Amino acid sequence: MRILLIYCHPVPESFCAAISDTAVKTLEKTGHEVDLLDLYAEGFDPVMRADERRRYNGMQRTDHPCPDHAERLEAAEGLLFVYPTWWYGLPAMLKGWLDRVWTPELTFQIPDGPGPIKPLMTHINLLGVITTCGAPRWWSYLVAHPGKRTILRGMRALCGKSCKRLFMAHYLMDKSTPESRATYLAAVEKRLARIRG
Repeated sequence: MRILLIYCHPVPESFCAAISDTAVKTLEKTGHEVDLLDLYAEGFDPVMRADERRRYNGMQRTDHPCPDHAERLEAAEGLLFVYPTWWYGLPAMLKGWLDRVWTPELTFQIPDGPGPIKPLMTHINLLGVITTCGAPRWWSYLVAHPGKRTILRGMRALCGKSCKRLFMAHYLMDKSTPESRATYLAAVEKRLARIRG
């Protein structure tokens, strides 16, 4: 399976970086093709300017604001997001990537008349989130895991009908220990090793 791994963390030595490294190694070891998209390392600009927003609804694939990212999204069969959960949701950089890259005529089609949008990401058969959360599990679920819902519910609606979902979180990250982090990385490796193409 061709997997686009979208990694978002500003600190190169972060635990999220270790998660990303583990994910890439495990997926490649089990025969998957991985395209690592490191948003901070690539210097992605998450800010949508006024002119881009004005033409958003009528945007065509040929005038996509981030053509390289659009091509990488089109080539993928699976998407895996690795990021820290901050204030219960996605980091601003990642949210900006969704705003600017998941555009009409690439990921969905806006109908001419009334009716729902048409999904265009039907080639995506795996959608996964691996994250860290400062809050405990019970509180994260009490506030409804906004980041998880954005990706695994909202974006899932644009993917293939049989698209599988994956979610893993290291809770209480601010109180983590070397042992809890090692246990989590082992769990990530074990879970990703079960993915079949």
